Amino acid sequence: MIRKEELNLVTEWDKTFKKSEKVEHSKVTFVNRYGITLAADMYVPKDAKGKLPAIAVSGPFGAVKEQCSGLYAQAMAERGFVTIAFDPSFTGESGGNVRYMASPDINTEDFMAAVDFLSLNDKVDPERIGILGICGWGGMALNTAALDTRIKATAAMTMYDMTRVNAKGYFDSADSEEARFEAKKAMCAQRLEDLRKGEYKLGGGVVDPLPEDAPFFVKDYYDYYKTERGYHARSLNSNGGWNVIGCESFVNQPILQYSNEIRSAVLIVHGEEAHSCYFSKDAYSDMIKNSKYTDNKELMIIPEAVHTDLYDGGEKDYIPFDKLQSFYEKYLVR
Repeated sequence: MIRKEELNLVTEWDKTFKKSEKVEHSKVTFVNRYGITLAADMYVPKDAKGKLPAIAVSGPFGAVKEQCSGLYAQAMAERGFVTIAFDPSFTGESGGNVRYMASPDINTEDFMAAVDFLSLNDKVDPERIGILGICGWGGMALNTAALDTRIKATAAMTMYDMTRVNAKGYFDSADSEEARFEAKKAMCAQRLEDLRKGEYKLGGGVVDPLPEDAPFFVKDYYDYYKTERGYHARSLNSNGGWNVIGCESFVNQPILQYSNEIRSAVLIVHGEEAHSCYFSKDAYSDMIKNSKYTDNKELMIIPEAVHTDLYDGGEKDYIPFDKLQSFYEKYLVR
């Protein structure tokens, strides 16, 4: 029998964005195939009638649903979709022990479990379900789209391929057998240290205080996660970060292996000035290479936008919600 964990869910509004009066909000839970109970915020358009198209949202990697994913979910619900923004396994209000671990497999399953939940919900048309991933969850969303044939449309916003950055470093600067060996050696040593001490060492979230000579992308993350703009008490990036060994398996498990076999619609969106833009450009190129399914694939580059501008819109409302609406309406609304 499938059993849910008992989760302690916050009932008051504790998001980094304002509550909309155009949607109904509630807390929901569902279980993935590993038996982990996930917590989500559900947003339903007010006065909704019949079964509606739906979108599951998650990300960024190390964030919680009270940050960017909730903002996206609420905004898309205002535009007529049933949405959920969920915390991945081992993070936020979701279950799973040990805390602050990540897995390419389990995190892909988290998205599939969200599709399960929406497919069985009375408010949702199971034939009209999409997903949306932000930052590291943009890569997870593409990986899920390559696996889950129920998904009709996928958007990846300001995406990271977390397996690539763990295996090769930022900008592929550590792409060598020697660098990977040293990284794996250090994590193997950390495993034993954690077991001896009886607790897992945290790797640290976004650096604080911010060094004056920090690279721009570090300053960009600080500006979101460590300020009133986006700080949240349950966010890993805002606080202690992942466990040092939390992403160990990412080094040896590249995702997106069969992205060029995705038959459903995909929209990849990235800021032109984002340090991470190469992830989206390369993912799109790989997705359409030798593919029979290119007519419903699109790469959208937002001029001047940096990485976190697609978290909350930045100072110039860079998130292309009109484009997202037209994209999902084209593939989910009938």
